[in-house]
Amino acid sequence: MRIPVQQSEPQAQNGFADGLWQHTCLEAFISTAASPAYREFNFSPNGQWAAYAFMDYRQRDMSWQPDTAPHIHVRENVDGFDLEVTIPVTLLPAPANSATLHIGLAAVIETTCGALSYWALAHPAERPDFHQRTAFTLRLAPHTDLP
Repeated sequence: MRIPVQQSEPQAQNGFADGLWQHTCLEAFISTAASPAYREFNFSPNGQWAAYAFMDYRQRDMSWQPDTAPHIHVRENVDGFDLEVTIPVTLLPAPANSATLHIGLAAVIETTCGALSYWALAHPAERPDFHQRTAFTLRLAPHTDLP
C-alpha cells in the first residue's frame, strides 16, 4: 500500500486539498434523513483534508465553504496507520446536533504500483459510488437526555 505520510514539518502539508481520492485516503459521507443534502469529507494520512457540501446526489453546492478545519491525528504502525478525525459540528449537515446522522465510511487504497481499490461499509451498485445514499448505512443518533 502506498501511504502519503506527514512531513517532518506538519504545517507543510496539513490543510485543505482537492483530489485526495486519487491516492490513499479515507472518506466519510454524512447526511440526515430529513434532507437529500449531504457532506463529503476526505482525509489523507499526510494530514490533508477536504470537505464538500452536496444539495442532492452529486449536486455540489459550490457556495459552501468549510468554516473550520477538522482535527486529524495520524499514528503510523507496523501494519499501516491509524487515522483519528474529529469533525466540528459546524461542518456537518443541519440539524446535525439533533438528528440521527446517516454515515457512509469508505477508503481508497493505492498500491505501490499505483492501482486503486475502493472499500466501503456497503457497495449498493456494481461499480463503487460512495455518493449513493443507500451506502450511508451507519446510524449515529443524538442522546436526548442531555440538558
